[in-house]
Amino acid sequence: MIEVSDERFEELVDLGLDRIPRQFIQRLDNVAILVEDWNPESPYVLGLYRGVALPERTSNFSGLPSTITLYKEALKRHCRTEEELIEEVATTVGHEIGHHFGFDDEQLHNLGW
Repeated sequence: MIEVSDERFEELVDLGLDRIPRQFIQRLDNVAILVEDWNPESPYVLGLYRGVALPERTSNFSGLPSTITLYKEALKRHCRTEEELIEEVATTVGHEIGHHFGFDDEQLHNLGW
């Protein structure tokens, strides 16, 4: 487990977002990225997408914003070094953004996310 400040963790999230191709980031309107300590249902969950994926939205979609939640303490527990944490945050951010675009877990793992 690695310890980093809340401020440093936020920086790592930004670094993860910087690794996502621009064409995907530009389509993240109406998506909030949140940081919480733990997933209340499982301490092993690193991130979670909640919402309606883009392919499932109709032309008159007006639902609540989707959310991507990163679980800071789970991510920190999963890593031993800051370099590992940077990579895991980037992978988790990319994975959850993939869900926003309609990819399932198997597809995302096959793509390296």
